[in-house]
Amino acid sequence: MTQVPVRLGQAPGSAGRAAVLFDPDCGFCRVTLALLLRWDTRGTLRPVALGTEEARALLGDMPEDEQMASWHLVEPGTVHSAGAAFPPVFDRLPGGGLLARATERFPRASDRVYRWVADHRTLLGGPIPDQARRWADRVISGSRPHGR
Repeated sequence: MTQVPVRLGQAPGSAGRAAVLFDPDCGFCRVTLALLLRWDTRGTLRPVALGTEEARALLGDMPEDEQMASWHLVEPGTVHSAGAAFPPVFDRLPGGGLLARATERFPRASDRVYRWVADHRTLLGGPIPDQARRWADRVISGSRPHGR
C-alpha cells in the first residue's frame, strides 16, 4: 500500500490536521499513537479509530480488508498507508525531518519494518502494562476535537 488519491471532507475542528487512522483494539497501536501525539507538540495530527464512520469516509472506496490491514495517514487528497505513512508523519513532528528523509529514501525497508511490527504487534503489545494503555487512551481522547 502506498499513496492513493481520495476525495476528502474535513471533520469539524480538523483544519490543517492530518488524520491518523489506527486500530482501537490494539494496545500496542494505541500506545504508539499516543507517543506520536505527545511528540506532535504543534497539534498537526488527530486520531481516528479504524472501523468508524469517519474512518470509512476518509478512506473512500478503499476495501475494508485494506482499511484494517494497516494504519493510515490521511492528508487532503492523499492516503498514506503502512510504511509509506512514515515520511509524512515524521515531517509533521518537531525534529522529525531526518527520520522523514530516511524513511522516504528507503521505502521498501520502511514498509518491511512496518510489516514486521504489525505482524508481531500482539507479541510486542503483551508486555505493555494496563497503566500505559490507560495513559494512551487518555492521550488519544484528549487529541480528538470535541471529545470524539
